[in-house]
Amino acid sequence: MTAIILVQPEIPGNTGAVGRTCVALDMELILIHPLGFAIDDKRVKRSGLDYWPHVRLTEYASWDAFLEAREPRPDQLFLFEEFGARSFYEPDYPDDAFLVFGQETKGIPPAVIERHADRLFKLPMRSGVIRSLNLANTVAAAAYQALRGKI
Repeated sequence: MTAIILVQPEIPGNTGAVGRTCVALDMELILIHPLGFAIDDKRVKRSGLDYWPHVRLTEYASWDAFLEAREPRPDQLFLFEEFGARSFYEPDYPDDAFLVFGQETKGIPPAVIERHADRLFKLPMRSGVIRSLNLANTVAAAAYQALRGKI
């Protein structure tokens, strides 16, 4: 099953909205600590609405803890960054893909990017005046692209 990974998210409303997307698409939500909020924050639940109890949530203390526990194959990892070399339209996403997104203000930590530099993707932007989309919107777009032709 495809999973969404948020690495050190900062804004509870975004995480709640991502959780709601995960429920809609039957995806696991993986949170990598530290978080910028408490997971029981009412703002997370407000954004996730009454769907939050249905989120298949897994948490890891760090990126290394995730790697140790899940042992992902390189072809399972898809890291999304505004400066990614390839468009998110290019890959064939396996059914067990991990779609990885970073902090709202800083993106994916540099150490994670360095280890997986060949797995960087971006969402194309037609306008030159915008760098990136809101995290929850980016996740939704990438998640639907990863499931294209599968649902």
